[in-house]
Amino acid sequence: MTATEWKTEWTLDRTYRSSSGEVRWAALGEPDAPPVVLLHGTPFSSYVWRGVARALADRHRVFVWDMPGYGASEKRAGQDVSLAAQGRVFGELLDAWGLTGAGAEPAVVAHDFGGCVALRAHLLHGARYRRLALVDVVALAPWGSPAYRLLGAHHEVFERLPPELHRGLVREYVRSGSAPGLPPQVLERIVEGWCGPEDQPAFYRQITQNDQRFTDEIEGRYGEIRLPVLVCWGAEDAWIPVERGRELASRIPGARFRLIEGAGHLVQEDAPAELAVALSGFLG
Repeated sequence: MTATEWKTEWTLDRTYRSSSGEVRWAALGEPDAPPVVLLHGTPFSSYVWRGVARALADRHRVFVWDMPGYGASEKRAGQDVSLAAQGRVFGELLDAWGLTGAGAEPAVVAHDFGGCVALRAHLLHGARYRRLALVDVVALAPWGSPAYRLLGAHHEVFERLPPELHRGLVREYVRSGSAPGLPPQVLERIVEGWCGPEDQPAFYRQITQNDQRFTDEIEGRYGEIRLPVLVCWGAEDAWIPVERGRELASRIPGARFRLIEGAGHLVQEDAPAELAVALSGFLG
């Protein structure tokens, strides 16, 4: 395998049947190492965590998964892929992985709307974590760009776009998440995940179901969080301003804030080494 292939290769080899459909997942590292779970956001999958996951697996048991409606997991018409559903599924997975008992709680690292999923599971469903790292997360209102809201409001139109027009739309949208720009092979790998016959409607379905009310329900409770929290943010995030990250850290008692220079919203792709170092220090 070439260096390029190693950087882009990513396979989830295990399956869990969740309340919202089949979930693909994998675990890296020694089975008896301290557990860490990584949550992706939209329009991504666990693929964006591959470099950080491999780095953390040197000292941790790292669990990665594609949420229902994303990546290699099930995508189907009528599927509930809302943030509320993802929070419930995350709780189901923690139980299935044996990470819910006393002393078994994992550390959790979440990106983008994965932050909302992790926060909902903790605040609404009683999921317990040792530590929580929030990386450029969806957690505070308002969120959703004008383009994002347009796609959601007219999903039935965009679902019928010719495949190449849809591909171009997804490519430009994903491209804007990186500050220095994604390598072509990485960009195409992410885009390709939304371009099959089942993928195109799934892309607009998840946008339609992602509603701000799911963060509104928990935003007033961040002061209740009583565990170590690290908030990391790309200094050049064009999707969610850095000020939003600082505000989030200020609302969580004892939370630390870490700025990652030279990175946009996709910190895992823009500055994987810097993020891995920050997370390793926090996770201990």
